[in-house]
Amino acid sequence: MNNDKIQIFDTTLRDGEQVPGCKLNTEQKVIIAGKLDLLGVDVIEAGFPVSSPGDFKSVEEISKIVKNATVCGLTRAVENDIKVASEALKYAVKPRIHTGIGTSDSHIFHKFKSNKDAIIERAFNAVKYAKSFVEDVEFYAEDAGRTDNEYLARVCEAAIKAGATVLNIPDTTGYCLPSEYGAKIKYLKENVKGIEKAILSCHCHNDLGLATANSIEGVINGARQIECTINGIGERAGNTALEEVVMVLKQHPYLNLDTNINTQMLYGMSQLVSESMGIYTQPNKAIVGANAFAHSSGIHQDGVIKNRETYEIIDPKDVGVTESAIVLTARSGRAALAYRAKNVGYELTKLQLDEIYASFLTFADKKKEINDADIHQIIETSKIYKQIISA
Repeated sequence: MNNDKIQIFDTTLRDGEQVPGCKLNTEQKVIIAGKLDLLGVDVIEAGFPVSSPGDFKSVEEISKIVKNATVCGLTRAVENDIKVASEALKYAVKPRIHTGIGTSDSHIFHKFKSNKDAIIERAFNAVKYAKSFVEDVEFYAEDAGRTDNEYLARVCEAAIKAGATVLNIPDTTGYCLPSEYGAKIKYLKENVKGIEKAILSCHCHNDLGLATANSIEGVINGARQIECTINGIGERAGNTALEEVVMVLKQHPYLNLDTNINTQMLYGMSQLVSESMGIYTQPNKAIVGANAFAHSSGIHQDGVIKNRETYEIIDPKDVGVTESAIVLTARSGRAALAYRAKNVGYELTKLQLDEIYASFLTFADKKKEINDADIHQIIETSKIYKQIISA
């Protein structure tokens, strides 16, 4: 693959759907998968086929309609999981089986009650078995973030020997600092024998709010795939947000890293996923939140009105938002009031604006946000209304 290209692996329909109370039916999943394919994601993780008949059906139906992206099914390092996943993916143009096992001491000794050599053997056998069904096999080392790097390298070498094409290095608990996660990817890049045969992938969770930063550090240090979800939804505090990593790479061209994502679809995708899952997206969510391009401070409003780039590093249109929002509150200044008044049909002179502004502040102190109807009311009840409309 192009060394400057970062593959986007979307797991909204698998890891993202693990949010309590956010179950999607097959029809909803197929619709979202179709939109993800148009968005330009490289891989769609469609589900965990062995987990339920519904998930199996969803993966199967998604495999039938996706034309461009790789369709991926998750498994444990269990032969039946892998066999069932291969059956669910039988219609996929580009199928991938995603199999793996926990590699941290916590997982090895407490979850599996096993030992390090036995885990390496299970990893090798799982990848080898998956390889008998599909050419494209991704291996995940669960809790890699808390796994000793030397041992993790041994596990990765075994997975590559068995035929893994992608190595997923998850920060499953969201514990790593960006410098630690980046160093882990760098270590694997430099110390795993045969690493040139596989793509390193970042799968970061947001427990400490570091998922995006960790993923970016991962690709800076050699990873070439990021696993993420729309709106950053997922287990606990969520996963890496697709829209965030994509726009970080787009806005920092000096990194020489890019994706195939059609960024103008990002806001629409966010709305679709939010509405389908019934998950409220926080207003201050980066890129797609309701306030991402909204300005209420008078100083900020004046700057944006004069030149959008004064306070916005992203053009709203680049992510599918129509325009920046100038929100009128008691903190707004004259420039913002004049701007909004002009939008609803009033061209105010400086003297008229001074007169109206005093009334505006009195009104704004009683109400959190001033809308277009309020602007009409403020102006129409002013002493100078006739003077304004006759101008």
